[in-house]
Amino acid sequence: MKTQVLVNQHGNANSPWRDRSTGERTTGPALSEDLLAGNRIDFLHALSSHPLNDAFHRQRTPDFSRIKVPLLSAGNWGGMGLHLRGNVEGFVRSASTQKWLEMHTEAHYEAFYLPDSVALQQKFFDYYLKGIDNGWNKEPPVHLAIRRPDGMTHRTATAWPLPNTQWTRFYLDTANRTLITRNPKKESIASYDGLGEGIVFSTPPFEKETEITGPVMARLWVSSTTTDMDVFLTLQVFDPAGKEVVFRGSSAPAVPVTQGWLRASHRKLDPVVSTPYQPYHTHDEIQKLVPGELYPLDIEILPTSMVFPRGYRLVLRIEGRDFGWQGASGIEIHGGRDPAEFGGKNSVISGGTRESYLLLPVQK
Repeated sequence: MKTQVLVNQHGNANSPWRDRSTGERTTGPALSEDLLAGNRIDFLHALSSHPLNDAFHRQRTPDFSRIKVPLLSAGNWGGMGLHLRGNVEGFVRSASTQKWLEMHTEAHYEAFYLPDSVALQQKFFDYYLKGIDNGWNKEPPVHLAIRRPDGMTHRTATAWPLPNTQWTRFYLDTANRTLITRNPKKESIASYDGLGEGIVFSTPPFEKETEITGPVMARLWVSSTTTDMDVFLTLQVFDPAGKEVVFRGSSAPAVPVTQGWLRASHRKLDPVVSTPYQPYHTHDEIQKLVPGELYPLDIEILPTSMVFPRGYRLVLRIEGRDFGWQGASGIEIHGGRDPAEFGGKNSVISGGTRESYLLLPVQK
């Protein structure tokens, strides 16, 4: 906040930044400390004071129906907390009829300024701001970097999610800690400490090259010995030798395939906005758990792109705390959990009538 927001507040006479064209301070005419203080809020405190989606948040939530100007949204597969969900949502939900989505990987501040990316942006702005007839109106609406363990390929598409996506369920088998394409006939349960190491599920090695590109979601049947639980989901890829493949993220040196999370007491769904492949939660009501009872949770997992070569495995990690690996913390830092409420024994149930699964956007 201090290094990125306050230093750029309008009227801050102590800002070191200058307009490179005029040499003037970018924050404008100096204001008094009293006026500066009156023009801002303690945003982190405000967020903690409004745990539900009330008027405070709604006032700051974009109305996508009002976005009608041409737009080019540039997102990053490795942006777990930045340049991923918002960029995809902005493209999908805006009312503009002239919109494009470009998804890249690697560090955002590098990839966004590579020659190919700059050329794409230049073509967009030349067409709409300068009126240059450069064929931009014929550009496919979706440009994607497709991640692979050994690099990436590029392709375009006509829509998001991609046409002809094969929405495929990979069912959890809690008895064997596996991900399989058929729901186990027999119900079983796997438990873990809510603030401990969690549990891991794996596919068998893929028999052929398999691409997953698009939105991801999970349906999990869960229970807890306490009245609430946090669920953190992480998708990882492992090579035939058992080594994890990680990627350069938008603001981190290494990130997994993708992640998702949900607090069980916020499980209430928005039936209007939710889709079969992307649940939306209202976050306007706390629904506590009854200890020992079973509940289905629909959990949004951030969209992703990954090609699994033959012999590679997809792993789902379920935890009650932030994911961390190789001695590093996860991208999102969710703190302040009361061990009395979130440190219980959590369980995932699968099989029979309790269908727990990953819904994956498999590409032909």
